[in-house]
Amino acid sequence: MSSVDTQLEELKAEIKSELPADISVSDVTYEGPELVIYTRDPKRFARNGDLVRDLAGKLRKRITVRPDPVALSPPERARDRILEVIPEEAGVTDLDFHEDTGEVVIQADKPGVVIGRNGETLREITREVGWTPEVVRTPPIESSTVSNVRDFLKQEREDRRQILERVGRQIHREELANEQWVRITMLGSCREVGRSSFILSTAETRVLVDCGEKPGTGEPPYMDIPEALGAGANSLDAVILTHAHLDHSALIPLLYKHGYDGPVYTTEPTRDLMGLLQLDYLDVERTEGRSPPYDPEMVREAIKHAIPIEYGDVTDIAPDVKLTLHNAGHALGSAIAHFHIGDGLYNVAFSGDVHYGETRLFDGAVNDFPRVETLVLESTYGGRNDYQTDQEDSERKLVEAINETHDRGGTVVVPTSAVGRAQELMLVLEEAMREGEIPSMPVHLDGMIWEATAVHTTYPEYLRSDLRDRIFGEEDNPFLADAFSQFDGDDDERREIVERDPAIVLAPAEMVTGGPITSWLRHAGPDPNSRLVFVDYQAQGTLGRRIENGLEEVPIDDGVGRSESIRLEADVDTFDGFSGHADRQGLENFVKTMNPRPEKILCVDGDERAVQDLSSGLYHEYHLRTFTPKNLETFRFR
Repeated sequence: MSSVDTQLEELKAEIKSELPADISVSDVTYEGPELVIYTRDPKRFARNGDLVRDLAGKLRKRITVRPDPVALSPPERARDRILEVIPEEAGVTDLDFHEDTGEVVIQADKPGVVIGRNGETLREITREVGWTPEVVRTPPIESSTVSNVRDFLKQEREDRRQILERVGRQIHREELANEQWVRITMLGSCREVGRSSFILSTAETRVLVDCGEKPGTGEPPYMDIPEALGAGANSLDAVILTHAHLDHSALIPLLYKHGYDGPVYTTEPTRDLMGLLQLDYLDVERTEGRSPPYDPEMVREAIKHAIPIEYGDVTDIAPDVKLTLHNAGHALGSAIAHFHIGDGLYNVAFSGDVHYGETRLFDGAVNDFPRVETLVLESTYGGRNDYQTDQEDSERKLVEAINETHDRGGTVVVPTSAVGRAQELMLVLEEAMREGEIPSMPVHLDGMIWEATAVHTTYPEYLRSDLRDRIFGEEDNPFLADAFSQFDGDDDERREIVERDPAIVLAPAEMVTGGPITSWLRHAGPDPNSRLVFVDYQAQGTLGRRIENGLEEVPIDDGVGRSESIRLEADVDTFDGFSGHADRQGLENFVKTMNPRPEKILCVDGDERAVQDLSSGLYHEYHLRTFTPKNLETFRFR
C-alpha cells in the first residue's frame, strides 16, 4: 500500500470517529487539492451544516461530500423536487445530473438565490433528493467561450476526474527531500516587458508561474534550461497562471505539447479567457503567415487540466507548498499568487500585473498577507517619470478628443486589449453618451472584444459591487447599451465605416502587433479627420510604441500577405489613465502599505530603465533589499 493510500485509510478512520454513528463513510479520496468523502447518508450530512466545516477545520483540508449512487433519487423525480425548493426568482435555466459523482449542476440567472442564506437552499436540496448541487451562472450575454468550456468539461468529466485523482495523490505524497531551500529562476520578463515566466523551486517541488510570449517579437521564455523543461515537462509539479493576457499565458499549451500532464491553477474567469485568447493567438499566427507553436488540441488540454480556485482560498498544490490567489485589480480574474512554503519556512508573492487603485471595473489590488519575505513585483510603469494622469482626467481628455473628431466627421480608433481595457472604455463611453457628454454614435467592437465582454458578465462577482448590481438589473446592464455592436465584417466594411458618419472603434491588438487594428489603421490612418487613441502600454519594439514616438510612414500588412506603407495623417493621442497597470506612484503605494512589508523585492516585467528606477526608489525610500534580475538568474532565499 502506498503512503497516500495509507494516509487515506487513516483519514477515513478519523472522519468516521468524528461523525455521528448514523452517518456512513463509504470512501475517501483526493481530487486535486480537495478531500472527497462519499456517503450513503448525504441527507443526514445536509441536516447539520456544521459537520463539513468542523471536519475541514480539524483536518485542515478542503472537503467535498458526495453521495453514493444508492442514495440518489431518480433524476426525473429529483428535477421536479429541486425546482420546487429553489425560489422562482433564481431563474433556473438548466439542470444537469451526473450520476458518476452524484452531482447536479444547476445553471441559474441568480446563483445567490439558489445557494440561499449561508448555503441553506443547497443543503435543503441534498436533504430532499440526495444529490450534491453545484451552481453556475447563466451568462447575461450569451458567451460561446463559456458555453464551449462548460460543454467540453462536461464531455471530459471522466478524464478530468482521473486527472484530479492523480493530481491529488501527487499533492499529498510523502515528502522525500532531506533539506529545505527556496529558489526562484527567471525565465523571462527581466529588464524587458513580456514573456513573463518564473520557476519557484524547493528541494521537493518545482512550480512554473506564468508562461507568456514577448509582444512584438513572439519570443518565448527560456524554457529549455534544466530548471524548466530541460529536466522534462513532468518535472513540473504545477503551473500557476496569474491572468489571461498573452504576455503571461500564450505558451502554456506548449507545455502539454512537450508532455506536461499536470494542473494549471488559476481563477475560473482566467481559465475561460485563457482559452479565448490562446485560440485567437493561433488564428493571428496563421493569418500572418507564421507557424503556430502548438495546435488547438493543446489549448483544450490546458483547459481540461485547469483547477480553478477562488480569491482567498488556501490551497495545497504540493506536499510543501500552499497557494493563495488574491485580487490583482488588473484584469478579470487576475491574481497575485502567494506561496507558503514548508511549515512556516518561507513566503513568496508574485504580483503578476497589478493595479493598486480601483477602476470602473475592479477593486484595487490586495496587499494584505499573513507573511511575505520576498515579493516579485511588476515594474511596467516603474520609471522615475512614469506617473499616469488619473483616470478621471484621462476620461475628460478622451471625451474632448471624441467630440473634436465627431465634429469634423472622423472616426476614433482605439487599439486596446480585448480583455480589461476594452470593457473599461465601454463603461466610460456608455456613461458619456447617457449623460450627453458625447453625441450618440456607433461603437464598433472588433475582434474578440464582444466575446470577452460576455465572459465579464458571466463572472460579476469578480467586478466592483456597483457594476455587479447593474449587470443584474434587467434594464441597466451597461454592456448592452444600444451604441455597442459586434463587428464581424471584412476589410471593405471597415473602410466603409471610416468613410461614413462619425464612429468609435475598439479593436485589438493594443500594441498594433497584428489583429483587426491593422486593418482599421490602414483605412483611418491616412484620414486627417480621424484619430488614433492609445490607452494601453506600448512595449519597446512594437509598432504602437513607434507610432507614439512620432512614426509617420507606417508599415501595414495589406491583408493578402504583403506589406505596404501608409502616411499617418490622423491625430495620435495617448491617454494613460486607463492602464490596467499601476504607475510609479501606485507601485510605491502598493509596497508602502503592504502588510507585512517584504524583506526583498525582485523588480521584473519592465524595461531596463523602469526596473532600475523602481528598484532604486524602493531601496532608498523604504530601506528594502531590492534586485533587478536578468533572465536566467537564480535567487536562493533559504
